[in-house]
Amino acid sequence: MKVAAILLLCTTLFYQGYSNTLDSCQGRCGYGTDSGYSCQCNPACEKYNDCCSDFWTLCKDAGTSCKGRCDENYNSQNPCHCNSKCPQYNNCCSDYAELCNAGDTGGAITDSELISLSETLYALDSNKASPSQLILDPQALVSDSQTSSQSDLSSRPLYKYVDENTLFSRPTYAALLNVLDNYKRMTGQAESFTSQQQTEQDTFLRETMLNTELGRELFSFLYTKGIYASESEFIQDLKNMWFGLYSRYNGAMDSSGFEHIFGGEIKGGKVSGFHNWIKFYLLEKRGELNYYSHSFNGPWSGYPDVLGLQFKWDGYYKQVGSAVIGCSPEFDLAIYSLCYIARPGKQCRLSLGGKSLSIQTYTWDNSSYGNGKKYIASAYPVSM
Repeated sequence: MKVAAILLLCTTLFYQGYSNTLDSCQGRCGYGTDSGYSCQCNPACEKYNDCCSDFWTLCKDAGTSCKGRCDENYNSQNPCHCNSKCPQYNNCCSDYAELCNAGDTGGAITDSELISLSETLYALDSNKASPSQLILDPQALVSDSQTSSQSDLSSRPLYKYVDENTLFSRPTYAALLNVLDNYKRMTGQAESFTSQQQTEQDTFLRETMLNTELGRELFSFLYTKGIYASESEFIQDLKNMWFGLYSRYNGAMDSSGFEHIFGGEIKGGKVSGFHNWIKFYLLEKRGELNYYSHSFNGPWSGYPDVLGLQFKWDGYYKQVGSAVIGCSPEFDLAIYSLCYIARPGKQCRLSLGGKSLSIQTYTWDNSSYGNGKKYIASAYPVSM
């Protein structure tokens, strides 16, 4: 009888303990829904009213922290992620860089790698303008406090000379020119593309990223970091993030990262975006853009260089339209793409010829493509 009583007690305690594990969040915080448990410990449990009783005690972060989760497998039910691809998809937990990105951790791109790669891309920019192919006349330099004055302090154009015959006949420049004229600059006017224009987008990406040593170097780096598994995946993702359409005004599919950054837009009576030197030159040459002044000038004695520009485009003002001047289209696309992939929504520290350059990127958070990936909202150089 005593033996039977002891066995009964042990069995009861075992099942109570097992039942308690099913009803507890101990060791389960942040995980996805599991039908093997009687209650849940992920953030969605509040919505579905099936949280375990100790959820609020044990799961304060409820999956929003990378503590103990670095390099975990992807789980679509987690609110944020802690694996090497989360920077690419812009869905890392807020403490990912602090807890999982200290030093070289496989897919994570370190600051030192960004500096080293940007120097390599700078050296490989064989299609950049030479001093004899591009001559600037910067004229008025103003302080930051003067950029809003809308005063035309420069009587002459910014671009004194551009060797169009040499530069614009190069494949990457020609491909860029073909794409630049495919957009309506006013937000609120929906964009649509013919099959020919779609082909022009594909050609631009192929010429800049696959047919230049600079572009292939960028892909090679991202491939070794595990961000892309093939050239086709790389190009398709660039097409989505740069050319995918989203709405900046009134629900119309009126904008994209490419249009905003390379082409420029008009929104709210002002110039929005517009960070490409070639588009600036073409408009100024046609008399559609009036250069006013510059508020900062990069430390480079040749090209690429960086200027912060004040100008009017058909009467619409741009207070500071910073741009990398004299670089090739592939260099522009490469450094913006690199910084967006590595440091989305943040400042990205690079180095060109031993001199520092920061690129600020922004994500378009109102819509996404493919597994929640975000379109580029903007990217541009900032003064150091």
